[in-house]
Amino acid sequence: MPVVTRRLVETLGKTLLVLWMVTVLSFMLMEAIPGNTIDLLVPANASASDIAEIERAYGLDKPLASRYGDWLGGVVQGDFGRSVVSRQSARDLILERFPVSLELALFALLFALLIAVPAGIYCAYRPGSMGDQIVGFLSSTAIAVPTFLLGPILVYLLAIQTGWLPITGYRPWSDGAWEHLKFIILPVLTLGLGEAVILLRVLRSDMIATLREDFVVSARARGLSTARILVVHALRPSSFAMITVLGVSLGRLIGGSVIVESIFRIPGLGQLMVTSINGRDIVTTQAAILVIGVTYVLLNGLVSASYALLDPRVRSA
Repeated sequence: MPVVTRRLVETLGKTLLVLWMVTVLSFMLMEAIPGNTIDLLVPANASASDIAEIERAYGLDKPLASRYGDWLGGVVQGDFGRSVVSRQSARDLILERFPVSLELALFALLFALLIAVPAGIYCAYRPGSMGDQIVGFLSSTAIAVPTFLLGPILVYLLAIQTGWLPITGYRPWSDGAWEHLKFIILPVLTLGLGEAVILLRVLRSDMIATLREDFVVSARARGLSTARILVVHALRPSSFAMITVLGVSLGRLIGGSVIVESIFRIPGLGQLMVTSINGRDIVTTQAAILVIGVTYVLLNGLVSASYALLDPRVRSA
């Protein structure tokens, strides 16, 4: 079997195993929490027989393994259950909120790349220079500020003091492109600054090592321009670690946007999780946790598979 095919098959097998573990953890995590959403349906004066009837109607009288099997069977068919609190399908709630969180994460990564790539190339080309030291200081400062503090700081600087941007809220694309974008600029900046620092440091470290390789020295000896050497010859082999970080970052941003979406009142998956947990809506919370976990695992699987396709050292192994 070719090396690339073998690596892809191994990656697929590991991904499927981890996906199964995610379903188990998603189900067991909420099962371990005291109480359940049935408590919301039971009147204060309900008798034991009334409670038993409600539990039977929702399948809570079945053994744990049986409940997991029923839940997993529904998940495989795209049925996450129905929220007891809102009476809506959990799948519909996820489909409504997930694109908002995904958009925030993608814009945050785009913003991070626009900062990290040129800054990383410059710092790798001029390591130890004044510019490299300034970038290092600014990046250390940015990564030291937690998200829950960075968000309010940006609100104060760019919204309250200047009035350039709205403080909180959300507008759909149907209200106009600028009307939509101006409401997500602050959340994107809050999410993207920390990721930019991580990507910059990874790219700088790898590119410094790449610029010492023989093929780069040969390119310089042939008289190629510095810009061509940096962008065409050195950037691609220095990007493999950054690709890994991008995949991990996207999953982390989707799942970790709870604080940002709460601060800026963005109707995404993070805010849905907060609302569901506060309302003890176990069905919706399980669905949100599962979707975030599956997204994270699939992205990491794609990143692992991309190595076999992009890295010539893997193909020739």
